[in-house]
Amino acid sequence: MYTYQEPSLFSGKRGGALLAVILLHIVVGYGFYSGLARRVMQTVIQPVQIAQIDKPKQNDKPPPPPPKLQDIKPYVPPPEFVDIQAPVQQTNAITVITRTVAPPPVAAPVVHVVRTAPRMDPRHPLKIGQDWYPDASRRAGEQGTCRVRMTVAADGRIVGESLEKSSGFPRLDAACLKAVHGQRLLPATVNGKPVELTTIVPITWRLTD
Repeated sequence: MYTYQEPSLFSGKRGGALLAVILLHIVVGYGFYSGLARRVMQTVIQPVQIAQIDKPKQNDKPPPPPPKLQDIKPYVPPPEFVDIQAPVQQTNAITVITRTVAPPPVAAPVVHVVRTAPRMDPRHPLKIGQDWYPDASRRAGEQGTCRVRMTVAADGRIVGESLEKSSGFPRLDAACLKAVHGQRLLPATVNGKPVELTTIVPITWRLTD
């Protein structure tokens, strides 16, 4: 009858590998115990030596000054003197000096301008005099002179009138403006040509016996 037996741990290839691991652990443990590992590390890794390096000494002496450049003076030649007292050569020639005299300015011709002021036109008399005396002023004995500013056109028409100075009585002032309003005069002229002109005419109101 066949009987099965369980194989041992150290039999076969598996047993050989396990035996090698056990022996390796025994050798490593012996090495740590006997100091072999420390000697191996000292042999492999060389000790590091630390040396102190002295600082370089500072040079207290200042650097030498740069060499001086020699001043180069420019060459100036000496001045040449000229004799200014040389004798003047005299000649018997006659020097003729010609003077140009400007002609006198020509005077501009005098232009005479003949002006005439506006005048009374006999064909168109102004409304002044006893016939145009205001009745109320006559009864009140009002008298006086007013000054009328009027513009006379070139054709003789009075185109504007205003009171320049009062006679002192409003009725007489109104009669002065009425006397020239819409009337005609002989126009002013310049060298015989009729022109428009503004002039002042005095008108006097006076009672007679």
